[in-house]
Amino acid sequence: MDKLKAMIKQQKKRMALLVLFALIAGTMVIAQAYLLVIIIEDAFLGDANLTDALPWLGILLLVLLFRTGSTYLSGRTGVKIGAHAKGEFRQSLLHQYKVTPVQASITGQSGGKVSILMDAVDEVESYFSSYIPQVIQSSLIPLLILIVVFTQHVNSGLIMIITAPFIPIFMIIIGMQTQKKSEEQLDKLASFSGGFLDTLQGLTTLKLFGRARKQKQTIEKSSLGFRDATMEILKVAFTSSFMLELISMLSIGIIALEIALQLILFDGITFFVGFLILILAPEFYTSLKELGSAFHNGQSSIGAAKKIAEELTESDNEITWGEKEFTEVHQPPNLKLNQVSFSYGVDQFHLSAIEASLPPYSSVAIVGRSGSGKSTLLHLLAGLLPLSEGNIFADGSPLSDYKEAEWFSKLSYISQHPYIFSGTFAENIAIGSTNDASREAIQAAAEQAGIMDLVQSLEKGLDTRVGEAGRGLSGGEKQRLALARAFLNQPSLILFDEPTTGLDLKTERILQNSIRKLSENATIITVAHRLHTIKNADQILFLEEGKLAGKGTHEELVASLPAYAAMVSVQQGGTA
Repeated sequence: MDKLKAMIKQQKKRMALLVLFALIAGTMVIAQAYLLVIIIEDAFLGDANLTDALPWLGILLLVLLFRTGSTYLSGRTGVKIGAHAKGEFRQSLLHQYKVTPVQASITGQSGGKVSILMDAVDEVESYFSSYIPQVIQSSLIPLLILIVVFTQHVNSGLIMIITAPFIPIFMIIIGMQTQKKSEEQLDKLASFSGGFLDTLQGLTTLKLFGRARKQKQTIEKSSLGFRDATMEILKVAFTSSFMLELISMLSIGIIALEIALQLILFDGITFFVGFLILILAPEFYTSLKELGSAFHNGQSSIGAAKKIAEELTESDNEITWGEKEFTEVHQPPNLKLNQVSFSYGVDQFHLSAIEASLPPYSSVAIVGRSGSGKSTLLHLLAGLLPLSEGNIFADGSPLSDYKEAEWFSKLSYISQHPYIFSGTFAENIAIGSTNDASREAIQAAAEQAGIMDLVQSLEKGLDTRVGEAGRGLSGGEKQRLALARAFLNQPSLILFDEPTTGLDLKTERILQNSIRKLSENATIITVAHRLHTIKNADQILFLEEGKLAGKGTHEELVASLPAYAAMVSVQQGGTA
């Protein structure tokens, strides 16, 4: 709710316009009623003919045009406020995912996040485009009508004041249910979206293990759950509409009965006043009824906004960047880790007090058992995770002082499973370039990465399309495509996260040759398991349970660190 209020405060000018349009609409409603009563009274009770009524009809037409125009402009202004709010929310969510990329990828399902980014944000729009304009109109128009009615006939005004509160009271009761059910619906939609995307991505695995039919039943159950949640909201909405209509109908009936008694029995009211009130009464209750419909949308929007707010506050730690630029553009930075610490949360993995110096053009291997913090340290070095404590210095300045684009232009990060986007080989390689890459540069990068043989065997060559997430490519081919990005970018710092794990010897040899070429002009930091990769490193960082147990060359660690020596012994086929 705070987010919605903040958005409204940003749109003060447009909110003022909504108030102005509501005042114009209210004035036109009253003017329309007056003109209708004058025309009908003159036509049926007076001696006026059509010619006498033409001026009044002309004015009535102008009033109707003004009323329609003010309603249209109010709607347009609301839509503009809604569009601005949608843009702001989407920007905030994308910024959140951008500044916390690792947390965003490991918390929740991708499909669920897409559902919040698209569906929940779309749901919020109705709060600004219909609910807020209607709240303003339903606050001002009934008030103007009440003032006019009280000046003409106090009894009718009192009936309106007594019956009108039943509508907002009922709306509040219904609204609480609507908001709760709307949140449940969004939860089910996010769950359904996430599960459906996971199923599509893992369809081959499900088929291989004979679980496709069971997963189909799970998706069907999730789909039916979302349908039922939607129907529950509609049930509440229809009940709300029925009750609002009932209250309005009874209230107008009471007013009509009271006016009839005054006209027929007591002769306490004129035809003009009675007819004017009968025309204004439906307008009074219609405005409140429309607020009821908008209130339903508003409560749904509040539920969606709550989900967005939860997503935006999931991580308070953002990666911050400065405005500093590197003096040596093409030279690898001199990196120093000073008491670097990171925690994923309370009672979760903690990386603590890492101290190390990584000189330019050096080859560094990060080694340790599974779960010791190797990938976490690599993410910190890459600038993909915020530090909990300590600092990483690049050329003597904290990493957070540099421009984000400046840092990432010097860096290439190649993980175990590099992401391949839906597109051509050329488009996927060109992602690695900070500028518009030429065809020749893309081809040269592909050759250096050792993927050109595969490309040339395809009918369309570099213009061959690959599926999303690299469908149709083997693990080694994905790695070579990622290396081609690095060759195109020519980074001065390259981070590898176990790049040769699970590859056959031939593919591993091709990758090792490509990595060797890249290392000629860059610092190489590798999370490594293979012994030959570890042995060839200039410096090894050995991690145990989130702590730096030792650092040095292979020979130094074998001699001084029993845990490292035991790991090497296992790799060589001995016993620890």
